[in-house]
Amino acid sequence: MSSLNNQINHEQLTPTQRTSIKRIPQRGHYEHQLIYQILDEGLICHVGFVVDNQPFVIPTAYGRVEDKLYIHGSPASRMLRSLLTGIEVCVTVTLLDGLVLARSAFHHSMNYRSVVIFGTATLVQDAEQKLEALRAFTEHIVPERWAEVRPPNRQELQGTLVLSLPITEASAKVRTGPPLDDEEDYSLSVWAGVLPLQVVTGDAIADPRLHTETALPKYIEKYTRQAQPNNRRE
Repeated sequence: MSSLNNQINHEQLTPTQRTSIKRIPQRGHYEHQLIYQILDEGLICHVGFVVDNQPFVIPTAYGRVEDKLYIHGSPASRMLRSLLTGIEVCVTVTLLDGLVLARSAFHHSMNYRSVVIFGTATLVQDAEQKLEALRAFTEHIVPERWAEVRPPNRQELQGTLVLSLPITEASAKVRTGPPLDDEEDYSLSVWAGVLPLQVVTGDAIADPRLHTETALPKYIEKYTRQAQPNNRRE
């Protein structure tokens, strides 16, 4: 995926009224690099929007190419049809890094990294850009996969809607470290600390109809979703 995102902006986004972190503002971050890293490590985003005064939040896959987030799906999708009207959306991605166990029930928490993006999604009509977006989806799930699989044919391209959302109004929020107990609670004989969590890859399960001579690709053998510096994107 390095070829898709070899230009990463290390500057900061300007906080807006919607992206400014108001509760525990010290956890807020606006650096492009951190926002991109969180997006690249995640797999599922939640897209929030309002149609006819009814709120919706839909989980879906996504891909990133430089400063654009791509969402795709069927033309029959209510979410995609609604977004085509130019309505505002809110996209969130959250990575859970650990359970924070405090000495008091009140101060239990979680270590996490999250991103919130606001904006208006637009339809990708250019065929080359659409194919690049679909490549981004595939490579986001499993890097190096696109070069091996059959690319989408014309019918599949026509049957897929791709929307582009600029990553220009966004912020990240991060919590790390041990529990923060009330000072008087540190004398309690209660275990406190952090239980780290991560996505663990199991053994690959071959398709029953796989040709027996087809070997497991190296990129599948070494596949991991563990956090890495810049997470494969530079």
